[in-house]
Amino acid sequence: MDPRDLSHHSPYVPGRGVEEVARELGIDRSELIKLSSNENPHGPSPAAVEAIHEHAERVNVYPKSSHTDLTARIAEKWDVGAEQVWVSPGADGSIDYLSRAALEPDDRVLVPDPGFAYYAMSARYHHAAVETYPLSIEDGFTQTAEDVLSAYGGERVVYLTSPHNPSGSVISHEAIRTVADATAESTLVVVDEAYGEFAEVESAIPLADERDDVAVLRTFSKAYGLAGLRIGYSVVPEGWGEAYARVNTPFAASELACRAALAALDDEAHVRESVDTARWARSYIADELDAETFDSDGNFVLARVGDGAAVAEAAQERGVIIRDCGSFGLPECVRISTGTREETREAVDRLNTVLAALEPGAEA
Repeated sequence: MDPRDLSHHSPYVPGRGVEEVARELGIDRSELIKLSSNENPHGPSPAAVEAIHEHAERVNVYPKSSHTDLTARIAEKWDVGAEQVWVSPGADGSIDYLSRAALEPDDRVLVPDPGFAYYAMSARYHHAAVETYPLSIEDGFTQTAEDVLSAYGGERVVYLTSPHNPSGSVISHEAIRTVADATAESTLVVVDEAYGEFAEVESAIPLADERDDVAVLRTFSKAYGLAGLRIGYSVVPEGWGEAYARVNTPFAASELACRAALAALDDEAHVRESVDTARWARSYIADELDAETFDSDGNFVLARVGDGAAVAEAAQERGVIIRDCGSFGLPECVRISTGTREETREAVDRLNTVLAALEPGAEA
């Protein structure tokens, strides 16, 4: 007996981890600078770590009260109804919940190309088809309503990403509103703000509150430093609220994840430090890296380096792990996450050495 035909499903390709690279190179992990997965270089909020220790002895209990408390706290933060907050195991969990709530077999979704692979993966898991709209490297991955609508053909879900991964470009509230106004009443516009804290633009969550056709994704993985706990959420239109109980995996968000997220939400100093460092680092990379870079509002910078795979491999040999963007359909690019100030300076120095060595005509 075999599983169903999954040949149209492309596996998600994560950035390489420190442990596997250290083993491969035969070096200590402390010798590596990992800038491949857009993680928070400052780690989790100290308040979140304290909450994990405090509640560790309660992991024998299903996370009902902590889930309720976190939902209420997020609703308070964004001034929305508690029924509009769908807590999930990472923002990708919310993508699945929205797929379950929205998609019938043979529906279609519209996703950016390049973009986060899981939009299409989740849609196909739910027997929907996937269409794409292009974001062009030649215009810096600028996102406009016109680009989205030119590819729109009545899809049930349209995904917008702000900031966009892997480029870091953003889409304006005006453009989001234009897309939502121009699409069918049955179309849900989903705005992925996984990197929203790092952006210079405001969140689209107020649009989700005032309209019945916009939802917004958020996560605690990036600015809050809780990637390993897999905790995120979406804010959905009020009319979608009761669907949550019908699509939510029972107790999917764990006790420790919910408690850590609650604590992290109130640790404004940690978020501020994380955001300030990321904004400084992306500016430093753009100014100092000897390669073309693209304006970014995320905690990463996309660089066009010629042969992304070769640069990523050579950088790894010099102790810097970055993301080869071939899996995004950008083989000429690498994505560099923002590190601490010290890590970022050292990484850029090493990367410039790599780039110089790989230039045509450079001595071996």
